[in-house]
Amino acid sequence: MKKTLYLMSSGRLKRKQNTLVLELPEPPDGNGPGHPKRKYFPIEQIQEIHAFGELDLNKRLLEFLSKNEILLHFYNRRGYYVGSFYPREHYNSGHLVLKQAEHYLDPGKRLALARKFVEGALVNLVRVLRYYQNRGLEAELAPAVETVERQRARLEGLGNVEQLMQAEGQAREAYYRAFDVILNEEAFAFEARTRRPPQNRLNALISFGNTLLYTTTLSEIYKTHLDPRIGFLHATNFRRFTLNLDVAEVFKPVLVDRLVLSLVQKGQIRAKHFEEALGGLYLTEAGRRRFVEAWEKRLQTTIYHRGLKRNVSYRRLIRLELYKLEKHLLGERPYEPFRSRW
Repeated sequence: MKKTLYLMSSGRLKRKQNTLVLELPEPPDGNGPGHPKRKYFPIEQIQEIHAFGELDLNKRLLEFLSKNEILLHFYNRRGYYVGSFYPREHYNSGHLVLKQAEHYLDPGKRLALARKFVEGALVNLVRVLRYYQNRGLEAELAPAVETVERQRARLEGLGNVEQLMQAEGQAREAYYRAFDVILNEEAFAFEARTRRPPQNRLNALISFGNTLLYTTTLSEIYKTHLDPRIGFLHATNFRRFTLNLDVAEVFKPVLVDRLVLSLVQKGQIRAKHFEEALGGLYLTEAGRRRFVEAWEKRLQTTIYHRGLKRNVSYRRLIRLELYKLEKHLLGERPYEPFRSRW
């Protein structure tokens, strides 16, 4: 089974035959420059790479990654997504790309898909809230559940994408405020959603988790016939990718929010794992390492899929969501978003 490679350290990434090598510089030993430490990663075991450290690389390496259909995602020192090396697409389908464009350009078809993405997101927001209601917070979280359900009930009557995004924003505002009730942690008070830069620890965790979900979804899109540049809820404009943002909306509550709440409640992420910089709060390198380790474990967690009648990982669920979208675009089966059942 192929694995995701997370590179937290800085160094030089290069090819050596059929292996990736990360050379980590060592400090001088008193007799001149130190010898680099090398880490080896067999290429056949890698499905994608996330680079958080500073990397030196060359075209030969990129050709090697492209040949092996491996995406390389880059982040800056604060954990913000910078961009991706997206190899030449290997599952080309001009017919499906035309269908994607057709659904985007037709206001009715685009609105129908955008509504489904928002509906899936709101259903899963309620699932998260009800999970914690069943653990002794039924009355305290009832107002948030009511707000999200009210916004969900409005969706069918909304006539454009902007109104859908506004309804989702209002639902998420009430939903995020409920985090203070769930956590009851002064050091992780939510207050309000802030992004660039995040103004408190909880916002920093949510932003970092969302970023990982966006890039993971992008990697899964690469393994389908879909074009990541054509989204439906998020406008296709000068941004490089938008479809991954659409699909990620459905999975944020299940994958990111539940993970964030769990890490804080279990004390795996603490106040010491954050630092102030550039007018905001960010995870330290140690904090990012902890989050990434828990994130990868979450992606590999399996649940029973009623349609397939077998267990599948959360990562696989993202791919299955994309396959459902393909069938919708081709007119084979209307798209229905993933709904968590716990």
